[in-house]
Amino acid sequence: MDIKLDPSRDDLPLMANTSHMLVKHYILDLDVDFGNQVIEGNIVLFFEDGNRFKKQSSSTQETFQMESEEADIFRTAEPCHVPEMDSSTFSTKMGHREFAVCGKGDQDAFDNDGNHDNQEHDSEISSSKYCCDTGNHGKKDFLLVLDCCDLSVLKVEEVDVAAVPGLEKFTKAPKLLATPEKLRCEIVRDLVALPADAWREQLDCYTRCSQAPGCGELLFDSDNWSLQIRKTGTSTPADFPHAIRIWYKTKPEGQSVAWTTDQNGRPCVYTMGSPINNRALFPCQEPPVAMSTWQATVRAAASFVVLMSGENSAKPTPLREGYMSWHYYVTMPMPASTFAIAVGCWTEMKPKASPSDDLMTEHILPLLPSEADLRYDNTCSHMEYPCRFQSASAASQDIIPYRVFAPVCLEGACQEALLWLIPSCLSAAHSVLGTHPFSRLDILIVPTNFPSLGMASPHIIFLSQSTLTGRSHLCGTRLCHEIAHSWFGLVIGARDWTEEWLSEGFATHLEDIFWAEAQQLPPHEALEQQELRACLRWHRLQDELRNCPEGMQVLRNRRGKQSCQMVQQRILDGCDSAWSWSFGVEKSIHNILQNVSSS
Repeated sequence: MDIKLDPSRDDLPLMANTSHMLVKHYILDLDVDFGNQVIEGNIVLFFEDGNRFKKQSSSTQETFQMESEEADIFRTAEPCHVPEMDSSTFSTKMGHREFAVCGKGDQDAFDNDGNHDNQEHDSEISSSKYCCDTGNHGKKDFLLVLDCCDLSVLKVEEVDVAAVPGLEKFTKAPKLLATPEKLRCEIVRDLVALPADAWREQLDCYTRCSQAPGCGELLFDSDNWSLQIRKTGTSTPADFPHAIRIWYKTKPEGQSVAWTTDQNGRPCVYTMGSPINNRALFPCQEPPVAMSTWQATVRAAASFVVLMSGENSAKPTPLREGYMSWHYYVTMPMPASTFAIAVGCWTEMKPKASPSDDLMTEHILPLLPSEADLRYDNTCSHMEYPCRFQSASAASQDIIPYRVFAPVCLEGACQEALLWLIPSCLSAAHSVLGTHPFSRLDILIVPTNFPSLGMASPHIIFLSQSTLTGRSHLCGTRLCHEIAHSWFGLVIGARDWTEEWLSEGFATHLEDIFWAEAQQLPPHEALEQQELRACLRWHRLQDELRNCPEGMQVLRNRRGKQSCQMVQQRILDGCDSAWSWSFGVEKSIHNILQNVSSS
């Protein structure tokens, strides 16, 4: 049963059964083919089964699958060759109705984390109802469901992580007692559970496991919105393979990627934050509570630059003649929808009047004894990862290393409108909110078909060329808005898509505060500017409401009259645990919440 939806009008179904298995790490190994306008290769997914995850989340107070009102508020090498094969070998010989989701009748990820607004479709799109066959006789195989759209899946296989030498140092799996299948699952369970201070070793183990051979092809099927995978004879998530490799390629019409030309007429491709997030870029788990880390190796012709959401400023590695390889990684768990990539003939823009390259290297300055030290005494209570908020040196870094990329024809506009603004905007954000959540930043001026003024992803911001025109106010406020999303929307974000407006609300509020600080305006001028912009937004909202369907004018209150109070408490609880708090954050949050309560 395929569901026909219009992405421009309908909310999209979240099909992944995250309540049973959760992706903890993705490794993408991809080639960019501009001739055919496809990205192809493979992705390896490392899983944690639901029971183990629920135990961990209850002990760390990071309850992704909450059953109470809180459930709806916040979360926070060489080229590989795809074998020639017919996908029908694996997908058409088995009907979709042969599959069943483990735990039939349980609430699935869609019910907890979904965002579907069309009540008439709710009964059709729930993952469990969509994938279960009540008429199937005998013992059912567990079915893994991933969010997927407009992808050509060629092959799915289990990865033989037990064949990787040297993992004994990091895992506790009893090799002599376990069956091969159970041993592979235990190795992955131990690997994803490594402590945060072992992140380098963990990434290395992930990489080596991703290069291990396959140990059996898995049956799969796909429809408009999902990829379903099963292993014959495996009836529970605990026994399902915890490391799988999917060979696939994108389609030119896929809505997650935009194939176009830049302002110089050169081919380029970048990911779209809408309308369907990244499900047409790689099979994934789309609910925003399904947070994971990732690594990616991307190969392209040597004339192209690959930019990506990654903690490292990747340097290209030469491959065969005329091709380069780029590698990025992320150690902070985030939703798959925040992953971004852009490949094009970009040129790095550097300030002509810059006195030195100091901004391109991290400053490590000692903190002077002050009240600021008290903000970093306590350990954050979010899930464990290498957290910058616990680093005193990161706390003192008001301007993180940054780079600016654009087509060469826009160099003059970047020099005039953008480059000189970035240090002051980053410093202003630091003065208001404290430690920057991410260690570095790339800013890309995207092609003219980009549908908005800007989009923030981890470590990278897409800016429209439109922001470079006119006076500095448009560029400055938009840059401040996207920088604010590092805190609101990326480090802390909605538990489900119905609450995404909160991140935009915070970022819109903070863009005025950041911009006033960046301009070093006296308080009365800053207030006048903010009031003027608030008035303009109000009139724009009124205009939009006149042409907006009535159903789109009401925020969905899914929990009754106490919804507003719960939103407030979850924001305050989440901020306190994730940021170690600061006066600037507290003031900004309470200002917004006061307005929410009175409306």
